[in-house]
Amino acid sequence: MNKRFVGVLIFAFVVASVASLLLYRLLNNRSQATKAAATPPMTQIVVAAKDLDTGLILKAEDVRLADWNGPVPAGAITKIDGPDGAVGRGVMVSMVAKEPVLSSRLAAPGAGGGLTAQIPKGMRAVAIRVNEVVGVSGFVSTGTHVDVLISGQRPTGNGNLGTITKTLLQDLEVLSAGQEIKKDAENHPVAVSTVNLLVTPEQAEQLSLASNLSIQLVLRNPLDREVAKTPGTSMKNLFDGGRLDIRQTAGVAEVADSQPRPAHRSGGEHVVPAVLVQREGEARKPEPPVTMEIVSGTKRTEVKFDKNGEGK
Repeated sequence: MNKRFVGVLIFAFVVASVASLLLYRLLNNRSQATKAAATPPMTQIVVAAKDLDTGLILKAEDVRLADWNGPVPAGAITKIDGPDGAVGRGVMVSMVAKEPVLSSRLAAPGAGGGLTAQIPKGMRAVAIRVNEVVGVSGFVSTGTHVDVLISGQRPTGNGNLGTITKTLLQDLEVLSAGQEIKKDAENHPVAVSTVNLLVTPEQAEQLSLASNLSIQLVLRNPLDREVAKTPGTSMKNLFDGGRLDIRQTAGVAEVADSQPRPAHRSGGEHVVPAVLVQREGEARKPEPPVTMEIVSGTKRTEVKFDKNGEGK
């Protein structure tokens, strides 16, 4: 073989190898630069060192710093705050190991743990006495949502209706079943004597008054947040097959003025109207004529009007 030809081949091979190596390094550097630009910088955030249950007050061994590659979750406690930003605060929502610790899942500093840490600002917790029936056979447990029904007699109602049942409050969250504040993922029935409901201050007042009546809790799907409009029902309506008309519970017909006063006229005269109140359930009687008494000085005159307004 011609030595000159072999030399040319070797030279071409060396040149091709060097060019390939330079091209590979150039492309590799560009690829790394692109990845570095697309990847957010590594951030250290506070994560759970183990599974954390609701109501637990965090200690130093419960949390740790860990590298987080990617966007930092909103509300995450970072290296700037350090683990001390979470230590001593109560857990409001349970967390699993290596999960970022978010401020929204912790109680405010100094609020402590347990049930009080789970009560949002502006809300209250009210205890309701329950049994197997009121508590829906024990299925009213922590984290479920319920409606509150009340049964009793209206203070000014007509006894002919019997007992009245009305939905008082809807879609209330159960904070705890008895002393158990942890949510049961499988929702096992729990026999307890009381449950704590999350309510507003106004709802707390209503439940305090309702404690003197018969209370029934109604279990609902937590995803169903719609508030139903119900007229209520009564014992009488159950047997009549109808629904409660709220006007039936008034007991007494409304009048324009429960304590009528004389209507003054010019010249010193005044008119005293007669007000008739008819209670519901009483048989309707023929309407008596309305008597108007006109007083003028020492003279009194009576004028009677029939239902058509004609005077006699």
